[in-house]
Amino acid sequence: MDFKRSDFPQGFDFGVATSSYQIEGHQFGGAGSTHWDSFAATPGNVVRAENGDRACDHYHRFADDLDLVAAAGFDCYRFSTSWARVLPEGRGAINQDGLDYYDRLTDAMLERGIKPCVTLYHWEMPSALADLGGWRNRDVAQWFAEFTQIIMGRIGDRMHSIATINEPWCVSWLSHFEGAHAPGLRDIRATARAMHHVLLAHGTATQAMRAMGLSNLGAVFNLEWATPADDSAAAHHAAAVQDAIYNRFFMGGVFQKAYPELALEGLEPHLPTGWQDDFATIGAPVDWCGINYYTRSLLAPADGPWPHSQLVPGPLPKTQMEWEIYPQGLYDFLMRAAQEYTGSLPLYVTENGMANADIVHAGAAADDVRIDYINQHVAAVKQAIGDGVPIAGYFLWSLLDNYEWALGYEKRFGLVHVDFDTLARTPKGSFHALTQALRS
Repeated sequence: MDFKRSDFPQGFDFGVATSSYQIEGHQFGGAGSTHWDSFAATPGNVVRAENGDRACDHYHRFADDLDLVAAAGFDCYRFSTSWARVLPEGRGAINQDGLDYYDRLTDAMLERGIKPCVTLYHWEMPSALADLGGWRNRDVAQWFAEFTQIIMGRIGDRMHSIATINEPWCVSWLSHFEGAHAPGLRDIRATARAMHHVLLAHGTATQAMRAMGLSNLGAVFNLEWATPADDSAAAHHAAAVQDAIYNRFFMGGVFQKAYPELALEGLEPHLPTGWQDDFATIGAPVDWCGINYYTRSLLAPADGPWPHSQLVPGPLPKTQMEWEIYPQGLYDFLMRAAQEYTGSLPLYVTENGMANADIVHAGAAADDVRIDYINQHVAAVKQAIGDGVPIAGYFLWSLLDNYEWALGYEKRFGLVHVDFDTLARTPKGSFHALTQALRS
């Protein structure tokens, strides 16, 4: 790596991230059905109809996986809780095995000197609540707050940090407008309501945790820099609308208690009645802000209904996901977040990484392209720190190759290679390079 720990301010946290459904093995431990289980069981939704039943079997192998986190020298482990593992029906009867599992997982982190950084929701809506409309139903805010109180009542006292809902854009737009993730809808009314209710749920859960006396609470947003495909006024407008929908809607709701006009042009007719009255809850104060960043998008104008835009391929080198490698976007977002939204609030890069077609050969997995990707993006973080942005940590996605949602098991984001037949773990070259950088 081109950096070492001493290049960063005292107390700067390096971490690695995962999510529950992608690694745990949802068939284990009495977890209830989620909308991802039914989405994956529907032909055509997921590559090879693969699901998270076994995943990486982290449920049984978490001790060995946390040994890897500790061995690399990471300060923090960002994990998520499964709502349906704790509450199989989303409400009502508690699955004590689920609570016990997260209790053991938390203690195992602490035993290894790892700071537990929990995300309460990473895309797994219990099926019973999905049947009631899921994120389209305003009641989801209270359902989520009740789940939050139960799981944080068990492990909240030992958390270093707590985030509510991972990547609101994916939970709402990607899943209800583009139909690419569960519940797989393509409906603008459902989308507008999901976008609003996910923020309402974030604020309601944040207020519930404040009432419990918990602290170091944050919000996590996935951001994708929107670039005009050419110099035309139409392309610039298309990019501005994309920026409003993808990036500014969610950060604006939480930090400015307002939605951008360019997003409201298409969404306002479909928002629930009285949506303007919810900003006092949506804007509940947080202690930090997380940014997940991977790539940029190029926007061109398009005919048809709002938002009148289309994505076009870009010229830059791409990852296995066909995402352009554009570290400048991470720097730009860190600067913009601090200048326009968060001020002096600590910022974390809560996810950053790339998929690559990594292969184990002779017991090793070289991934020099990932090392280069990390170096470029860490350099962007260092530049932003040098320009005065209060960045407090950087987390890699992901510890393990895992279930990449609708793309099944073929896209490998891990620092550790997983053989999905044997479940053998093989640390890649990037893992070893990071170990040297963090322990130097």
